[in-house]
Amino acid sequence: MNSIRVRLIVWLTLALAASSILVGLIAYQLAWDGFNRLRDYSLEQIAYTILQHEVNPSPYADKGGQYLSQVWNRDGSLRFSTRPEIKLPLQPAGPHLLEWLGEEWHVHTVMEGERIVQVANTTSNRSVMFEEIRIWLWIPLALLVLLLGALMSGAVGEALVPLDALRKQILAQAPTQLKPLPVEEHPVEIAPLVDSINDLLTRLDHLLSKQRSFIADAAHEMRTPLTAIKLQAQVMAASTTAADRQVALTALRAGVDRATHLVEQLLQLARFDAEAMHAPILQPCQLASLARQLVIEFSQLAEDRRIDLGLGHCDELSIAADAAGLRILLGNLIDNALRYAGEGGRVDVEVRAAADQVALWVIDTGPGIPPAAREQVFERFRRLASADIPGSGLGLAIVKEIVELHHGQISLLDTPGGGLSVRVALPLA
Repeated sequence: MNSIRVRLIVWLTLALAASSILVGLIAYQLAWDGFNRLRDYSLEQIAYTILQHEVNPSPYADKGGQYLSQVWNRDGSLRFSTRPEIKLPLQPAGPHLLEWLGEEWHVHTVMEGERIVQVANTTSNRSVMFEEIRIWLWIPLALLVLLLGALMSGAVGEALVPLDALRKQILAQAPTQLKPLPVEEHPVEIAPLVDSINDLLTRLDHLLSKQRSFIADAAHEMRTPLTAIKLQAQVMAASTTAADRQVALTALRAGVDRATHLVEQLLQLARFDAEAMHAPILQPCQLASLARQLVIEFSQLAEDRRIDLGLGHCDELSIAADAAGLRILLGNLIDNALRYAGEGGRVDVEVRAAADQVALWVIDTGPGIPPAAREQVFERFRRLASADIPGSGLGLAIVKEIVELHHGQISLLDTPGGGLSVRVALPLA
């Protein structure tokens, strides 16, 4: 299960178990060393007791074979042994560790006068005695592990309470009214997470607001062409002559064309609104080639309207961009220029390098746009033209969306001699 609580408990438990085993082994080794030192001290005390009281240990005093006591003469002859069958060799004075008859012996030798006393016992005998106290070493450690495990489990649960509070605050958000979460109410460790969520909520609220506005505006704008189509259909149905029906059919086709153009632009706008939430997919784009293609595609429309559409200066440049988006951008600019240039007008398309940017120019000889109204034309469904020039008021709004998506800038300038020059600057890198 992918759970932070489980991960924390598992890792803390593993860390506690590893540290407990390490501490247990160290404690066990220290206890064993201390036990050996104590037993060595006992050997020394037994040896001095034998010397001080000048007694010979009884061979029956150690039937269990815990100790081997020997009394030697100065000349190296064995005077007495509690276990005569074991011929443990005489050692110099002091403590010794000796391998004898396949066993490890702890020996302490004391010399005084003409007598030498040597007391010894085996490591295996000590291990048997140590086994009796070993369990008391592990019981406190096990109890400590259980206690710390319970405390850590409670601490993990308490530490995750702020995340549960954050979850409840997010669930309490109304989809129609998203608000930033209070950062100061949460621990500093999750403050970056709260900041990221707030940023997401802000962008999501902005997107939802734009969508609601988009739907309302689209519904309002679609009403006019659909009403016109309905009226022209009724006129055509009521026409009694072929000429009247032809006039009505022509008007009907124009209404369908306007509605189709509006729907296409609405779909484009919806697409780039959604893409504004994330980075576009960048591909190499040859701007000069794109400009040539679009000039060729619009050439027939320009010829029908008696407009001189041409390709001016073009620097051969390639940038990383959303190729489909740039195609829509340049297509909308050329379409707008052809609508407003008027019969006998001129439209030029250019691609120019400028420092670390590339500039797309669409220059027309139409009526232009007054400086005071140039910001307004980027608003959706805002049209400054007269009713006889068809349009939806979305072309420049879509262009601005695409420019912002590519971190560029768009400028509306006056054309020398009259008209409008649109400059779109895009970063090369």
